[in-house]
Formats: sequence, structure tokens, C-alpha cells
Amino acid sequence: MLNRRTLRIKIMQSLFAFEQCKEANHLLALDLIEERFQPDLNSMQPQDKDLLRQQKKIATKLFEKKFKTKETTESPDARINEAVEAAQQLFDKQVKKDQAYLSKNILVEIEKLTDLYYQVLTLLPEFATLAAAEKKIDHSRFSKQPLVQALATHAELAAAVLKSGSLWARHKDTVRSWFKEVIREDETYQEYLVAKNPTVDDQKALCKHLVRKRILGAGVINDFFEAEDIRWAEDREIVKSLVDKTIKSFDGTTVVLQKLSLDWEDDKLFVNKLFTSAIELDESYRQLIAQNTRNWEVERLPLTDRVILEMALAEMLSFPNIPVKVTINEYIELTKEYSTPKSRQFINGILDVISKTMKESGAIKKSGRGLIDNK
Repeated sequence: MLNRRTLRIKIMQSLFAFEQCKEANHLLALDLIEERFQPDLNSMQPQDKDLLRQQKKIATKLFEKKFKTKETTESPDARINEAVEAAQQLFDKQVKKDQAYLSKNILVEIEKLTDLYYQVLTLLPEFATLAAAEKKIDHSRFSKQPLVQALATHAELAAAVLKSGSLWARHKDTVRSWFKEVIREDETYQEYLVAKNPTVDDQKALCKHLVRKRILGAGVINDFFEAEDIRWAEDREIVKSLVDKTIKSFDGTTVVLQKLSLDWEDDKLFVNKLFTSAIELDESYRQLIAQNTRNWEVERLPLTDRVILEMALAEMLSFPNIPVKVTINEYIELTKEYSTPKSRQFINGILDVISKTMKESGAIKKSGRGLIDNK
């Protein structure tokens, strides 16, 4: 099931992508300036290449100054000013477009987790169908297993698969090879086939084993999901948890499908607010980071560390009900997982100092649960 740490990871990944998009957009803006001062090969008039190179150099310098400091300095040459303005407009337009796309895409990527969960669940009935077709070996212990049949006949699961389209219908040969080479050869599976009167717990144990070790464990099936899902390294653990709970819910007759989120509307609000707040973090807070990093410019920090710091400050400022210590601890955990070994202590120290400064200035205003660590 989703938790706030998972949501923070998804937001961090999108903010990282957003920063990379900004770098690409910056290059596009510079390319526009380059194009504006290329000789016009179709002109009948002679081209002053030295003048064009000089204009391009000045325009580039003015654009970079505006880009970095937000200060606008105009040139006496109108053509240079027009090129700088056009480059800035292109950059702003692309950034706005990327922000809108990534903001929407975070939710799309999270919602895809449900499809991944269903895909893993429906692999078990797919394998059971292939097992039933086997002639040389009696696979009925598995193919007719009540737990697998409960999944195969689950109306809600079938409707969801029908709506999104069955992934396995498009990969029949692949699934068949998985059954022959992975499932059928598994020692635990073979032992189950000859077991006498397997109990409900035995059924659960086998399905859990197949999912954890053969489907989601290291191997060709896991590799398939990894190729399909760019975020599989994080998504796999969520899917594993949902499938485990589904198997555990089996009562001998039915299974209960799990919800990805207990309150999806609240989770969506959290995602949208934190993503937007981090992007729109006031420049003064970025300067506060710089002041506490031995006066390094924020841009000189490793991108992952910068994203984590800005997310943490945005969360402290925008979510009154989340205690400051909870926020700091969460982002230290993200640092341990996604940044360099030395970054954990660095991030911890920076956030501790900045949070105290922000509390003293009144910038951080907490209420409800958010007051817990301030007592």
C-alpha cells in the first residue's frame, strides 16, 4: 500500500526529471540565439559574419545573466534584445509545459501500480491454465488449487484486466516459457504437486513463494517487469506488499483485492502540493541553503541533494500538520537510498540548522500533529 515515503520518492524522481528538463530547455534557448545570428544564406546582401558573431556573443552573455540572476540588461542593438527575449520566452514556455506534464505524470505513474499489481496476481491463473494443459505430469494440485481458482474467477479482478487489456494475452509465448523454465522446474512447486491434502496455509505458502522468489525475485520474469517499468526498483516492493496481503486474505474460498491507497484524493493533494511547492520555492530559501553550505551556490550541489533539500524545505513550509522532525527524518532516509554515502550527514546537518532558523523567523508555522516535536 502507498505510504508518504513512496509518494515522496515519486515526487523526488519527477523533480529530478524537471531539473534535467530545465537544463535541456536552457540549451534550446541558447540554440535559438545561435540560429538568430547565423548568416542568411538566401539573402542577396553581403553578410557581416564578424558582426553576427559579436552580436551572438553579447546576446548569449545577456541571456545567461538574465537566466542566472533574473536581472535584465538591454543592449543598444534591438536585434540582440529581441533574440534574448525570444530565448527567454522559449525557455519559460518549455518549462511551464514540462511542469504541467510531470505534475500529471506523477499521478499516472502511481496509478499504474494498480495495473502492475493485477498483472502479478493474474500470472498465477495463467500458469495454472498452462499447468492444466500438461499431459506428462499431473499438475492438478496447482491448476485446481482453490486459491488460484479464486483469483481466476474473481469478478473485480477480471473486470479490471478487461478494462486495461490483458498484458499476458499479448505475451502468451513468453508466459509459456516462464512456466516451463521457471515455475515447473521450481523445487518447492514440485514438492507441492505430490503433497498429500495440502491445507489452505500450504496453498498460501506456495503462491507466496512463487510470487516472491520466481516472479518478483531475481530472474527472467522480474527482468520483464523491469523492462516494462522504468521505476520497477521502487514499484516492485509496493506490488509485493499488495500481493502478499491478497494471498493472506484467502479464507479458503475467496480473496480480497487490496486498495493502493486508503485515501487517494488526499494522496493526490499531497503529491500536487509538494511537487508544486518545491518547484516554486522562494529564492530566499535557496539562498538560505547556500548560506549553510559554506556559501556554495545551490547549483553546485549534487542534483539529488539539491532536490532533497528543496523538497524538505517546501514540506516544512507547506504542510502545517507534519512535524519538522518527521520531515527531516524522511528526507534523511531518501538521502541514504538515493544519494552518496556522505550526503546523509550533510543533509541532516543542513536541515537541522535551517529548520531552526525558519522556526525562529516564524516562517514555519505548525498546527495539530505538526506541533508534536516542537513541545
